[in-house]
Amino acid sequence: MFQNSRMFTGIVEEIGVVKAIGSGSVTVRGKLVLDGAKPGDSIAVNGACLTIIAIDGDGFSVEIMPETKRLTNIGGLHVGDNVNLERAMPAMGRFGGHFVQGHVDAVGKIASIEKEGEAHILTINLPEEIAVYLVKKGFIAVNGVSLTIISCSRSQFSVSLVGFTKQHTNLGTIRQGMLVNLEIDIIAKYIEKFYHPNKESGLISLLE
Repeated sequence: MFQNSRMFTGIVEEIGVVKAIGSGSVTVRGKLVLDGAKPGDSIAVNGACLTIIAIDGDGFSVEIMPETKRLTNIGGLHVGDNVNLERAMPAMGRFGGHFVQGHVDAVGKIASIEKEGEAHILTINLPEEIAVYLVKKGFIAVNGVSLTIISCSRSQFSVSLVGFTKQHTNLGTIRQGMLVNLEIDIIAKYIEKFYHPNKESGLISLLE
């Protein structure tokens, strides 16, 4: 009945390559994600939920709104850049990661990358206003990749990248200083809202 739930899991299906960038669109080369895709479908590009507006032989184009450019790292893409791709999860699809909406909450900056055995530890700077939602062993999506937080503070958090993640996402080629899209766990938002039900109305009243 429903083809797309507009929900993602943070399990990247393939790495795409940016083919072209227009004033309001980005064209990406992909293969696996084109299976069954059609204009109007949702797709996560570096974790940002975007709408496919056209499909050609070896790729697809998505519409980019000004807000998307401002609030994500999509606006800083260049031709040839690698991007993480995930189709929206079918209503009856198998759930493999965590609940990811494709609504980027903030852009973080890679503070350091340290090798630890076969893994790499990424430490990422993030805005203090979303740090409240992070807990050790909790989930976070980084460029659309579902990862487990191994430590966090009011200004940073760290995640560990295993070999498979490095090989199958663009986090394997990430460098210090690069910007990444961050989406916090939706469950954490609901819990915070439950305990502070008047937070938003209080802010609106203050602004008024």
